[in-house]
Amino acid sequence: MTSHTWTPESWRSKPIRQAPAYPDVAALADAEEALRRSPPLVFAGEVRSLKADLARVAKGEAFLLQGGDCAESFAEFSADTIRDTFKVLLQMAVALTFGGASPVVKVGRVAGQFAKPRSEAMETVGETSLPSYRGDIVNGSGFDATSRTPDPRRMLKAYAQSASTLNLLRAFAQGGFADLKRVHQWNLQFVAGSPQGLRYERLAQRIDEALAFMTACGISSDTVASLAQTDFYTSHEALLLPYEEALTRVDSLTGDWYDCSTHLPWIGERTRQLDGAHVAFCQGIKNPVGVKIGPTTTPDDLLRLIDALDPGNEPGRLTLISRMGADKIGGVLTTLVRTTAREGRAVVWSCDPMHGNTIKAAGGYKTRRFDRILAEVRAFFDIHRGEGTHAGGIHIEMTGKDVTECTGGAQAISEEGLSARYHTQCDPRLNGSQALELAFLLAEELKAERDMKGTALTIAAAD
Repeated sequence: MTSHTWTPESWRSKPIRQAPAYPDVAALADAEEALRRSPPLVFAGEVRSLKADLARVAKGEAFLLQGGDCAESFAEFSADTIRDTFKVLLQMAVALTFGGASPVVKVGRVAGQFAKPRSEAMETVGETSLPSYRGDIVNGSGFDATSRTPDPRRMLKAYAQSASTLNLLRAFAQGGFADLKRVHQWNLQFVAGSPQGLRYERLAQRIDEALAFMTACGISSDTVASLAQTDFYTSHEALLLPYEEALTRVDSLTGDWYDCSTHLPWIGERTRQLDGAHVAFCQGIKNPVGVKIGPTTTPDDLLRLIDALDPGNEPGRLTLISRMGADKIGGVLTTLVRTTAREGRAVVWSCDPMHGNTIKAAGGYKTRRFDRILAEVRAFFDIHRGEGTHAGGIHIEMTGKDVTECTGGAQAISEEGLSARYHTQCDPRLNGSQALELAFLLAEELKAERDMKGTALTIAAAD
C-alpha cells in the first residue's frame, strides 16, 4: 500500500483482531461522525517534534522514558491522578538525566490509553458468559449484560477526558510546574519516606548545587526556557481503529495524514499481523509508531514488519518495544538486535519489562515481581552493550498512586500485602517508589553504556 493509495479507512478492508462487536451500528456511525467533527487532540507540529527527538534516541544521543497507566479509567479521572503520575515521570527523568548524563524524551501512556486487548472474547463466571471487558472506551468492567455491551458513545467520553488531560499536562509541562527549581517539591509524600525518596532527595540537593553555580554564571530558569519547562508527549495503543480513524487529519502545511489522537501510537503484540488492519492503518500516518515485539518474533518477521512500517528507514519513525520476559529475553532479543544492526535499520529499541513477567499470586491477584522486572531491564542493556547498539528506552506501566500491585522493591511488598491497595483496572503497575528505584538502575546502566563508548573512542584514537 503506497502513500498515494492510503486513506484513513484503508484498514477496513483488512482482517482485524481485538475488535469489539458493536450491536448498534447506527450509534457507532454517529459517534465516529461526532469525532470527525471534533478538534484534534494533538497537532502535526508536536508530532514532528517528537519524531525529531526520537531520531536522537535512534542515533544513541538520548533515552526514551515512556510510562503511565495500564488502562485509564473514567471513574478514577482526576487532576490529582494526572499530576502525581506526571510528578513520578519528572522524578525518573531527572534521575536519568543527572545520573545517566542523557537527555530524556518523556512520553506518557495517557490521554487515550483506554482500550485493552484481551486473551478471550468472552468471560465466563459460573454459568454466565459475557463479552470481556476491553477498557472504558469500549464497555464497563461490571459483570452484567448492560456494562459489558460495547457502547460507541464511550469513545466520545474518552475523547473529552483525553482533551482535559492534555490541557492539564500542557499546563504542567509549560507553566512552571516542571521548573528544575521545584525539584524538591516533586517528591510525593509516600515516596519521600521511602529509601528511594531519600536517594532522590540527595540527588535533588546535588541538582540544587549545580543550579546555584549556573545561576552565579548567569544561567537560570529565568533566562533559559529549557530549565523552566519541558516537552511532554502522549501515547497509547492504537487498538480501537474507529476512534483512531475518526481523529486522523490532513496537515495543512504538508498534506500528510497524522493520527491526531496521540503523538505516539503503538501496535500491540496481538495485532501486529503484516496483513492485518492495525499495521495497515499505521502504514499511512506520519506519526512515529511503536510496535510491541514478543518472544515468538523471528528475524524475518521483524524485517518484514520494519519494511512495512518504515520503508524509508527514517530515524525516529519506528520504535521496537521488546516484551520478552526475564527468562526469554536473552537469545531472542540478541538475534533481533543483531539483525536490525546488520541491516542498518534506524530503529529505537525500547524495553517493556512488564508484560512478559505477569504471574498469578496467592489470592488470585495478577502481579509482577519487581526483581524479574529489573532482571529483564539488566538483560536488555547487557544485550545492547554486547552488540554495540543503543539501549534506547523503557516502557512501563506505573502510577503516581501508592498502590500495592507489584511485589518486591525497597518497600518489600509481599504477595500477602497485595490486597492492601490493589486498585488497577487491568494489569499490575509499579508505584512511585518502585518506578523511582527502576530509574536509578537505568541511570547506572546508561552511565555504564556511556563509559564503554568513551573507552572505545579512547582506544580508537590511540590506534
